[in-house]
Amino acid sequence: MFICKTPLRISFFGGGTDFPEYFQEHGGAVLGTAIDKYIYHSVTRFPSELFDYSVRLAYRKVECVTSVAEIEHTPFREILKTFGIEKDVEISLSADLPSFSGLGSSSSFTVGLINALNAFQGKFISTPELAHLAIHMEREVLKEAVGCQDQIFAAYGGLNLVEFKSTDNIVVSRIPLTKTRLQDLDDSLLMYFTGITRNAANLEKQKLENLSKIQDNLKRIHKLVEKAHNVLLGNGPLSDFGRLLDVTWREKRSLVSGVSNPKIDHMYQLSMEAGALGGKLLGAGGGGFLLFYVPKERQPAVQKALANFYEIPFSINAPGSHIIHSSA
Repeated sequence: MFICKTPLRISFFGGGTDFPEYFQEHGGAVLGTAIDKYIYHSVTRFPSELFDYSVRLAYRKVECVTSVAEIEHTPFREILKTFGIEKDVEISLSADLPSFSGLGSSSSFTVGLINALNAFQGKFISTPELAHLAIHMEREVLKEAVGCQDQIFAAYGGLNLVEFKSTDNIVVSRIPLTKTRLQDLDDSLLMYFTGITRNAANLEKQKLENLSKIQDNLKRIHKLVEKAHNVLLGNGPLSDFGRLLDVTWREKRSLVSGVSNPKIDHMYQLSMEAGALGGKLLGAGGGGFLLFYVPKERQPAVQKALANFYEIPFSINAPGSHIIHSSA
């Protein structure tokens, strides 16, 4: 049995500039972090000759099939095909948080499954290879409307500046914060579930279809990455990081209709009135999780204002996808 643990992620700045359709011409960058909420893949070998099925998958439902081609779950099916695995395998999936919620879970699933299957086949895959194979799988094989940041954070982990120069030239740089400053940033972040899960594909397709119309927004979003990076590395107050989150959220809201909605706007207004300095909806939009930057002394007021919503405790700078158990 092999068990792989793969983090979810928070994208602070630069979302949208990580699509090749944009960064191949203009360049792109994202500042974000892996968080200590994970997806787990368990892969076990079994003798299918003793059963009436050859492959067993357990996720929201259970699939027991005699042929990989029969698998309903498209990513499972296509990734198993890529690895040439046709029988004698059982894979179970579990997660700390729901999917379709803006934390990059689809890419964490892909990265984690690729990593687990490499271990299952006795192969080693480097972190860059893992990230790039996941990008290829999602964009070229599964034909999903995704960018290239989620796979990076799932594979590498950490708090990073990721620069997209071309599809073959993605530069991942750890942000070297002192332990104290990193803890201060961690302690200043609150995350709440909006209660809405959604498939981001339609919103991302709208953005790509309207790319020429939103280029100016994306350029401003790109510039905010450098400003936020400078705040983190400087000696000034981290509160400036929170205020920049408010700026990037306003830019993000204007990309396409559907990024926000009255419920999300209401939650955001409640938090700001109670003392948050800024925040943003995570992921493409329409639902999922709201992130807020709130100085510690103001957090009780914000938590009271959002008492009707579910707060998710978390920490930043989590490790990337890795095998946590292996046995013959």
